[in-house]
Amino acid sequence: MKEKEIKITTVDPVELFGVNESHLKLLREYFPTLTLVARGEVLKIIGKASDIKVFENKFKLIVAYLLKFKELTTNNIERILQSDNDTASRNNESSDEVLVFGNNGLVIKPKTANQRKLVDSCKKNDMVFAIGPAGTGKTYIAVALAVKALKNREVRRIILTRPAVEAGENLGFLPGDLKEKLDPYLQPLYDGLRDMIPGDKLRSYIEEGIIQIAPLAFMRGRTLDNAFVILDEAQNATQSQFKMFLTRMGKSAKFIVNGDVSQVDLPKNQPSGLIQATKILEKISGIGFIYFDSKDVVRHNLVKKIIEAYDTSKIV
Repeated sequence: MKEKEIKITTVDPVELFGVNESHLKLLREYFPTLTLVARGEVLKIIGKASDIKVFENKFKLIVAYLLKFKELTTNNIERILQSDNDTASRNNESSDEVLVFGNNGLVIKPKTANQRKLVDSCKKNDMVFAIGPAGTGKTYIAVALAVKALKNREVRRIILTRPAVEAGENLGFLPGDLKEKLDPYLQPLYDGLRDMIPGDKLRSYIEEGIIQIAPLAFMRGRTLDNAFVILDEAQNATQSQFKMFLTRMGKSAKFIVNGDVSQVDLPKNQPSGLIQATKILEKISGIGFIYFDSKDVVRHNLVKKIIEAYDTSKIV
């Protein structure tokens, strides 16, 4: 058996090891053959020399991640532990790009490998499909890309749309006028914008039509030129709606289509347009497809576990 001590000097040991040593407990689970003892700024490792070497390499990547991004979650640690060292290093380096400097000092950048792929694919393609479960940041990164394009004057307007599908609720019985009925469906899009654009400026953009948020049905008949267009919750668009939307694409436009094929809220006799489109369009040059999974979840760690449990469950 061998002992080695690592002194923590570049980051806060409390942030590194987590509240109540939650991050350290995760490391112990991944390295059961090692004994890990934290004392202030020193981490003692006891075990076989070969195991200690593997641990050291991973630990350096975790420290580097915290130093770079000023935050560390169990999801971040798991992604580093599950990647080979070269891949993890490349992901950390490629994630340097800041998409938007948001409100209250918020820095918005891709945090996972597939978020990074979405950013890269958007550079190469005018239309990108981002498909995967809830909580993986598909909508948030898409909105950040749209805001960045607007700020850089690459487009003249942002158009955000969703199908207004009633997920177990009856839209007709909701109180208020049409806008008040529809706003709850579009709230996640507003939330992202509020993080990235000051309130007064956002209101001005919406009033002037520079940023438009509308149900998918309102896209019919339009030609969307010089626009960054995001279709969110695309799994709830019917096949005819989907074709209608895709053919709205005008000159100098960027389209991002987000959806989760495991959460289709359409009636059983209405097939999802997203599922059909992925089969029809997958080989067309200029259209990118990024598939997210539970490893990309950036919400509470339980969300990842819930998604994995549902994916592996045989209960109907």
